[in-house]
Amino acid sequence: MTTGNNGRALPRAGRALPWALVTPALGWTLVFFVLPFIAMGLSSLTAHERGGFTASNYSQFFTNPAYWQAMVNSLEVTAIVTVVSVLLAYPFAWILAEQVPERWQRLALMLAVLPFWTSYVVRSYSWLLVLAQNGVINRALTGSGLFSEPLQLANTRFATVTGFVHFFVMLLTLTIFANLKQLSPSYRKAAADLGAGPVRTFLHVVLPLTLPGIMVGAFLTFVLCIGDYITPQILGGNNELLMPQLVMMQIGRRGDFPLASALSIILMAVVTIAYLACARWLKIERA
Repeated sequence: MTTGNNGRALPRAGRALPWALVTPALGWTLVFFVLPFIAMGLSSLTAHERGGFTASNYSQFFTNPAYWQAMVNSLEVTAIVTVVSVLLAYPFAWILAEQVPERWQRLALMLAVLPFWTSYVVRSYSWLLVLAQNGVINRALTGSGLFSEPLQLANTRFATVTGFVHFFVMLLTLTIFANLKQLSPSYRKAAADLGAGPVRTFLHVVLPLTLPGIMVGAFLTFVLCIGDYITPQILGGNNELLMPQLVMMQIGRRGDFPLASALSIILMAVVTIAYLACARWLKIERA
């Protein structure tokens, strides 16, 4: 029997209310996530054109060096983007939280999130114009006499990483800033009373307490970066194949939906492993 806080049995309407509130969310998840995922899983186990169940789509990933290299490229790019974004975002968030006066922090945050107000595609093409052979950077370098020929900046991994970092630094800044603002000043005062200097206070007090914010932002960066198709396609120029591009190639060029489904599930498995690793690590830190 279901009881309330006062020990009385709840009426039937009271017991049904929680289910009524969560039913729309459960229905949305079922229709737009669970069922499509099941359909994709079944499709990944079918043979292209011939039909019938088979595991050959998964075996192709492990036996085809090009497919395996696409996963390695995605993991390398994602790791570089995540590390660089964290290293840039933490000092930025620290300045916003500790150095900017309280009355100006909202304005500073609004200016920091301005890139989110621009279309993702527009930002990518803007970076392509900046990094092109006749773009702003190359014109400045050749005009100043530092280089006689324009550098190959666009259509490279450097261009892809630059476009990603421009976006994800802001995301990480918000998560780290929120953690820094929640940090009580009494921790720093207690560390100072115990003889710790600014560096030791940061390394042994501030940094460990803000690690949850870093890990949340880093995981979001990992998920969004490893599954992104637009930025590598525009800035990378197909010179380096990543997993999202490989998936779209199977659909657009070959019409091989079973293989594309298998590659997508493998990519989701990698993201799940990353989530489990982060969750376990955060649990140890909090304990």
